[in-house]
Amino acid sequence: MTESTFYFIKALFLGIIEGFTEFIPVSSTAHLLLIGDWIHFSSNDAKVFEVVIQFGSILAVMWVFRERLWQLIRGTFGGVRSEMMFTRNLLVAFLPAAVIGALAIKYIKAMFHHPAVFVVTLIVGGLIMLWVERKPHFSKHATEADDSVANEHVSARTLEEITWKQALIVGFAQCLAMVPGTSRSGATIISGMMAGIQRKTATEFSFFLAMPTMLAATAYDLYKHGSVLSGQETTAIVIGFVAAFLSALVVVRAVLRFVSRHTYRPFAWYRIALGLVVLAWLALA
Repeated sequence: MTESTFYFIKALFLGIIEGFTEFIPVSSTAHLLLIGDWIHFSSNDAKVFEVVIQFGSILAVMWVFRERLWQLIRGTFGGVRSEMMFTRNLLVAFLPAAVIGALAIKYIKAMFHHPAVFVVTLIVGGLIMLWVERKPHFSKHATEADDSVANEHVSARTLEEITWKQALIVGFAQCLAMVPGTSRSGATIISGMMAGIQRKTATEFSFFLAMPTMLAATAYDLYKHGSVLSGQETTAIVIGFVAAFLSALVVVRAVLRFVSRHTYRPFAWYRIALGLVVLAWLALA
């Protein structure tokens, strides 16, 4: 097996990992960086690889929600109030990360881009998830028949019922994901639940919010750094992109089914366990 072939296999593997972790609250970035380091995957600009293959996962979401997305576009331009409000909320939630990302992402990454940070973000994030899930008014299951009576905290049970204030809370929470290991999906879903959005609806809103966020991040990184990539690195990105797209197609539907019936506690415990593994690895290094 040639060195180039081995390099492409690593890119394929990381693409699959990305697709499986992007939409569950365990931090796809932490997995990509940690596993990339463990398998000695390197590129002139690993950040471009990471962001572009993440967009492969986002395209999978766009495909799964294609009918709802098309309804949103038609309704927004057709003057349908509920769709216009939904679009407004997506823009409100997108703006904090867009502004802060444009101004400070370079400094944030330089300051926090270290495996030791993952120990803190993974474990603390897991503990916060466990705390939220222990609160009945946050974690009431979406499928329970008495939900409307027992869970008075929930004020948004559909995407159309989300308020601009709830969207703004989710938007600021998304900024936390700039620190590696936090998890964009985890921050947005949990903050949405805390703001009064039903679990499944918060998950769907997180998926929709990922579309403009990752599209902007991909376009920005390709514009800034795309010219430094070699032909081999470009091929690796394409392989990882396709792998992320295909694996995410499976995961998105599975996540939506899962959150309709279960809490996020298994993911919280997984985060804590992974954080402890990273801590042990750093201690023995």
